[in-house]
Amino acid sequence: MDQVKVFDTTLRDGTQGEGISLSVEDKLKIALRLDAMGIHYIEGGWPGSNSKDIEFFKRIKEVKLNHAKISAFGSTRRKGSAAAEDVNLNRIVESGVEVASIFGKSWDFHVHTAIQTTLEENLAMIHDSVAYLKSNGLEVIYLAEHFFDGFKNNEEYALQTVRQAEDAGADWVVLCDTNGGTLPTEIGDIVRRVCSELKTPVGIHAHNDCELGVANSLAAVAAGARQVQGTFNGLGERCGNANLCSVIPNLQLKMKYRCVSDEQLAGLTGAARYVSEIANIHMQPNQPFVGTAAFAHKGGIHVSAILKASSTYEHIEPELVGNKQRVLVSELAGQSNIYAKAQELNLDLNKETEKTKAVIERIKELEHQGFQFEGADASLELLLREAFGELDPIFSLESFKILVEKSGDNPFATEAIVKVKVHGETIFTAAEGNGPVNALDSALRKALVKYYPDIVQMHLADYKVRVLDEKDATAAKVRVLIESTDFQNSWNTVGVSGNIIEASYNALVDSIRYSLIGKQRVRNTQDEAQIGQIGIVNH
Repeated sequence: MDQVKVFDTTLRDGTQGEGISLSVEDKLKIALRLDAMGIHYIEGGWPGSNSKDIEFFKRIKEVKLNHAKISAFGSTRRKGSAAAEDVNLNRIVESGVEVASIFGKSWDFHVHTAIQTTLEENLAMIHDSVAYLKSNGLEVIYLAEHFFDGFKNNEEYALQTVRQAEDAGADWVVLCDTNGGTLPTEIGDIVRRVCSELKTPVGIHAHNDCELGVANSLAAVAAGARQVQGTFNGLGERCGNANLCSVIPNLQLKMKYRCVSDEQLAGLTGAARYVSEIANIHMQPNQPFVGTAAFAHKGGIHVSAILKASSTYEHIEPELVGNKQRVLVSELAGQSNIYAKAQELNLDLNKETEKTKAVIERIKELEHQGFQFEGADASLELLLREAFGELDPIFSLESFKILVEKSGDNPFATEAIVKVKVHGETIFTAAEGNGPVNALDSALRKALVKYYPDIVQMHLADYKVRVLDEKDATAAKVRVLIESTDFQNSWNTVGVSGNIIEASYNALVDSIRYSLIGKQRVRNTQDEAQIGQIGIVNH
């Protein structure tokens, strides 16, 4: 199985994407996660451009990496100067990295227009820069910027530029589709030609402006490239870079190239979501391989088929990339969806019973009202457990009041008063909060903590409100989605009402019930295990 080296530029090219800003700590965390994934090269930034990247290169030297080499980015020397006197090249040398990745011009149009020099001087800039970095003991990856546009405009000159890099001792020549406008058939033909001209191994650096970053990367490898550059989740300038979360599994599972170990590939989904969290960006649920919807099934016919054989509607086993199969239950659901979900929850369910049909109708009715269970698995589980008699009452609401007061220039004051019944005892509590939902949450916790002390471990991670029918203006029905976590797990619940407080309350109560029922199940399992051990000892 041929090896393809993976070069990650999330920390450099990825940060050029709109809205992306990583601190030094963020970059160090991501670098460690990429190293654990088996990534071969991690481009840390441009040490000649800003103090943040200089600090990163200083601190990463103190970190033990098991797989990756750290690369510093830069450009060829300036026109009319010596490489040994070039500030940017010397910053790369001083950074202490093993690898330098420097770009130079391949397109004669850019030579004349962008850097405004002669074609001969540009060739000398490439040769001198690569040779200088090699003389300082660095592995050099030469990035042929705009190579495909340059090749199509002036084939012979574009080839001269990469020959200069090879003659100077470059370890890799990476062809860049910098504008992202080349088609996969063109990529394959041009890469094949370059590989026939050079002895130096060739790589590909594709951008995604035509949504072909992944396709172009795969085409390049098929044509002979043995290094692929890209970013996690396709982050990057404009439309982003080739998405390594798709490139790696396609190369390894479909094209049978070796990129990382099977165990590391199984960590792909976790790594993608980790990078998304650190970068503070929303990860698209329909992202191939690693998205939450990548192996989600909603249509009843589909679910019926995957219960017989998952390959009927899944192109790979989700576990190969660390993802999992999900069955969504909605107004499109058939009995197969409910049956599959019940199996997932270990509920004893016969597909043909009237109870199953009643649950399906209840779900369809609720979704017609505006509920959306495919994004609220916890509420769905509670509904199913309740329908099949496996849900013990945690508490019942007697009443609650929300008081909001605004006086003069003082900020809004919000107080919630709740009356709940727990184990036959009626409890009154009140709590203040930063808004009505927070006050209600605090009051409920205050009432329940005596009986369920584990509730202190739970907190709300996200709160979303969606207006369901805008034409009704302020009287419109709303859907509230709440994400909660206890630092080990997270879950989502939903509430719908024409009153935003009621919708929030329903989602909040579901969240608390789900958390406490989960804790009870864990304790019951532990108790059963202890009883079993006692029984063995006594026996």
